[in-house]
Amino acid sequence: MVLARRGDRLESLVNWYSFSWKALHSGDQSLVVAMAHALRSGSHRVTLWPVPDEQGDAQTLASAFRDAGWLVSMAPCDHNHVLHVGGRSFAEYWDSRPGQMRTTLKRKAKKVEVTILNHFDEAAWSAYEDIYARSWKPEEGDPALLRQFARHEGDAGRIRLAIATHEATPVAAQFWTVERGIAYIHKLAHLEDRKNLSAGTTLTAALFEHVIESNRLPRPTAAPRLASTGQAADPRACAQDPAKLRAAPHLQGKARK
Repeated sequence: MVLARRGDRLESLVNWYSFSWKALHSGDQSLVVAMAHALRSGSHRVTLWPVPDEQGDAQTLASAFRDAGWLVSMAPCDHNHVLHVGGRSFAEYWDSRPGQMRTTLKRKAKKVEVTILNHFDEAAWSAYEDIYARSWKPEEGDPALLRQFARHEGDAGRIRLAIATHEATPVAAQFWTVERGIAYIHKLAHLEDRKNLSAGTTLTAALFEHVIESNRLPRPTAAPRLASTGQAADPRACAQDPAKLRAAPHLQGKARK
């Protein structure tokens, strides 16, 4: 388990940009129980988040900690929106989208030019940062970290950076990555004073087509806070050693905003 010490407890080693956190193991539940038991000598409280539960990961961890003698509580701390492509082509997927969305794309797509990059590009990233800064989004938490992550993903061939321009001016941008058959949508933004162009819709459609057709993805996954066809809560699991309840009489956890 990759953990970090935060005050009087251990927590998942994550940051705001993390989609999820999982214990690294081979699937052997007894190994997870052994790890949970070993943690009792290092801390009386462990907070693990955001742990996905689409495939039972959160429940598996909670069970392991209980078997190791911990008191465990779980609560939702975020949402992941997941789209399973199910072998469909982009055309088949797009036909399933609402008619209004398809009509909007048909009317507005020609108003912007779309560029999709599979490598990191300084000029394109600067355009993204400028669009984000001028959009409705809150101030970026750690732009230097995000840029370095994007550069790393570009070096690995996983980045999908899309820019929409109108009359040679960048008006919308999206930052995706593709890894192990899953597309992750990290960031998207558009200029509020150009929202009549529906550039975000055009970019999203272009990227979905790109990853479905070019990467042959079995299941692109949309990022937290993005609309898609389904959602599952990422729980925050808190475990407390009952032998040390006097030191920590109750569990507390702050959900991400």
